[in-house]
Amino acid sequence: MSHDPPTSSVTRTAEYISQVRARIGTVVVGQDIVVERLLIALLSSGHLLLQGVPGLAKTLLVSVLSKSISLDFSRVQFTIDLLPSDILGSEILDQRSQEFKVQKGPIFTNLMLADEINRAAPKVQSALLEAMQERKVTLGGENFSLPAPFLVIATQNPVEQAGTFELPEAQLDRFMLCHRLRYPTPEEEIIVLRRNANLGIRREGAGAIAKTEFDVLENEPVGDLEDLIAAMQAVHDVYVSDTFIEHIAAIVEKSRRHPALELGASPRAGISLIKASRARALIHGRDYVTPEDLYALADDVLLHRIRLTYEALADGLTGKMVLEQILSEVGYLPVESNSAVTE
Repeated sequence: MSHDPPTSSVTRTAEYISQVRARIGTVVVGQDIVVERLLIALLSSGHLLLQGVPGLAKTLLVSVLSKSISLDFSRVQFTIDLLPSDILGSEILDQRSQEFKVQKGPIFTNLMLADEINRAAPKVQSALLEAMQERKVTLGGENFSLPAPFLVIATQNPVEQAGTFELPEAQLDRFMLCHRLRYPTPEEEIIVLRRNANLGIRREGAGAIAKTEFDVLENEPVGDLEDLIAAMQAVHDVYVSDTFIEHIAAIVEKSRRHPALELGASPRAGISLIKASRARALIHGRDYVTPEDLYALADDVLLHRIRLTYEALADGLTGKMVLEQILSEVGYLPVESNSAVTE
């Protein structure tokens, strides 16, 4: 099947995104897939959950992205004693006027990093996730809209489980993507170590401190907010065929009746897969989605939305194995590569 060349708007947007990724690459080594997922979430107004051990540059990535696109950024370290008001804000009494005034919390930003979200109590998690869904906050009986764009990047440590509160399925479903970070390759890690060794020091008043990667990137954004808005609009202009939609509907439906799954994908999963596929196509300079987009994003969109039965876990199956079987049944993988999964 032949396709017309990309339109000028798609080409301009792809160049803009390429420049953003190049700017991020001057600070962050590797992690190209994570950067792509961040941009997909941003361009399609979704939210992103990152799973990975500490030290993989999650905070640095979000900070660099905010500087590259000229967006406000805030970070909240989630702990057991955190309160909803610590995120959303609260009413405080002005001692002079004896009137209550609203003090907005760190959620009033464009990019919010919720570090170790599973360390906060369920009440705090629910307050954040409600704001993510409705994109507004109620303080003192008054509704306040969150800035646009608004993106939450939450992190989870998959190793330490002591003192954590696992996100329930209904809340996990609010995240468009859940990406599992990997360690850098040996070659990438050598570059990281060399860059860090050459950072030097930074003068602070009469003293000095050692520089970190956060000191490297100047606050010189690529383009302006209008470029970002144009990119978000271009995502909605990416063509999605009826066949592509039917394939996604088939994948979601099969997950709901697969014998190895006690919980299948929700309708929100199919919507997220289409949105994410459109954004990925645009990032790769196309104005139409392809099966490659669906397959590349299936893990991040679907795995956190399905749950294996106890029997499947006892048999040694994983969510990825079951998902690959479902994809192969719809024609996205050779069946022989999934022989470990049985009905």
